[in-house]
Amino acid sequence: MKKLLFSIVLLMACMGASAKKNVYQFSLTDGEGRSVSLKEFKGRAMLIVNTATKCGFTPQYKDLETLYEQYHAKGLEIIDLPCNQFGQQAPGSLDEIRQFCTATYGTQFPQWAKVEVNGPGEIPLYTWLKAQKGFGGFDLTNPTGKFLDEMFRKQDANYDKSADIKWNFTKFLIDRKGRVVARFEPTATAEEIEEAVKKIL
Repeated sequence: MKKLLFSIVLLMACMGASAKKNVYQFSLTDGEGRSVSLKEFKGRAMLIVNTATKCGFTPQYKDLETLYEQYHAKGLEIIDLPCNQFGQQAPGSLDEIRQFCTATYGTQFPQWAKVEVNGPGEIPLYTWLKAQKGFGGFDLTNPTGKFLDEMFRKQDANYDKSADIKWNFTKFLIDRKGRVVARFEPTATAEEIEEAVKKIL
């Protein structure tokens, strides 16, 4: 009975989130603990990323910083959301994460408060993002992508049918009207992401 009730509540939450037309209906908690409406970024493009500091994909912070430096003045925001759900690879306080990112990769974009992106604790923004763009598959020409696909398929042969976030550094690209235009799995190349960013700017 409890499982059924949870499923109904989750379904209702998903339906409510899916009905929202753009990202501006949502708020996030910033690094100082304040609730910030994403309406503050109206008219700007956003790349929303669930990040981790102890992951094999962590060097992608360098690519994110490069994008930020090249395109922030043209209208791009990087929304960095640390998430500890995948192998506990985002340990530590937000201050520790921030210090690591600035010292190691020279990041200038802010880190927001930690979030959950799957399951009962997932924030409403991610319920909506996943409803807009489901999982598109890993790049199987990439050895890491092939490894991840095999690993997940051993756990669940139909893992790719779920829209859930699979790992750290999944990225959602939001256009200037607040709509999701692309989802990039962590195996997507920096060049692919940059091309998509340029198109919407």
